[in-house]
Amino acid sequence: MKQEARTSTHIPVLLREVVEALRVHVGGHYIDCTVGGGGHAAAILEKSSPAGKLLGIDADPKAIEVARGRLERYGRAVTLVNENFDHLEEICSRLGFRPVHGILFDLGMSSLQLENASRGFSFQLESPLDMRFSPSQELTAAEIVNSLPEEELAYLIERYGEERRSRRIARYIVQNRPLNTTLELARVVEMAVGKRDRIHPATKTFQALRLAVNQELEHLEAALIQAVNLLSFGGRLVVISYHSLEDRLVKEFLRQESQGCLCPRGVPTCTCGYTPTLKVITKKVVTPSRAEVESNPRSRSARMRVAEKI
Repeated sequence: MKQEARTSTHIPVLLREVVEALRVHVGGHYIDCTVGGGGHAAAILEKSSPAGKLLGIDADPKAIEVARGRLERYGRAVTLVNENFDHLEEICSRLGFRPVHGILFDLGMSSLQLENASRGFSFQLESPLDMRFSPSQELTAAEIVNSLPEEELAYLIERYGEERRSRRIARYIVQNRPLNTTLELARVVEMAVGKRDRIHPATKTFQALRLAVNQELEHLEAALIQAVNLLSFGGRLVVISYHSLEDRLVKEFLRQESQGCLCPRGVPTCTCGYTPTLKVITKKVVTPSRAEVESNPRSRSARMRVAEKI
């Protein structure tokens, strides 16, 4: 998951690789769709100054507050917007933010979110079952856990958590409802499946609930399409994901946009006339170095993919 700092000295995940992949240059215009604490944004602004500009977007108002403090010294070079990135094209149109030379998505959660006991993202802290990135969202994890029928709950946990024991977990959750806190839910999941694996037994269930509450995969798919539309020719798209569902979605999107034809499989001749929009730059996924993982264990699951607008 995305590692952001409480201080301005922290180096975010794959920082050097991100700046290189974006090909940041003086005077360039860049979008950080998940600005978080502003770590990547600061590095991009440094490399693109003078005259460079950055648009930082985040659904979490607390993240925007932290980023504003960290990036204050860049003045008018930075614009911060507290919205979901699935409104990307509308935001750029409203602000007149063009041309766009590079777009970054650093997906997942920040340490600011994980370590805040009131947010409900961590099963290691006692907190309400919330898991919303933005307080303006209506749906919470508690509502899903306490109201969804058992069969639908099992499907959600299997789909978004890739949890093979989803039916058993859903059954235990329903039997022990209502569940109002993170530790209550974590204990019920542990009761259902035991504690045999290396990772905590509630990890995949919490992932599934967070993805469902925030509609992360749906928003990402919509935003990737908009990002391609916004990029100037030669502009770079950089995406860092932290679990297989995100990475699979990104990989398939880049594959499709780089190959063109949208005709169904089995059609002997292309009739759609669709042409490629991207060239994939990373033939193999980019991962953190051993040194980075050792200094920041949370970076170990990071996977970066890069493409260029053609």
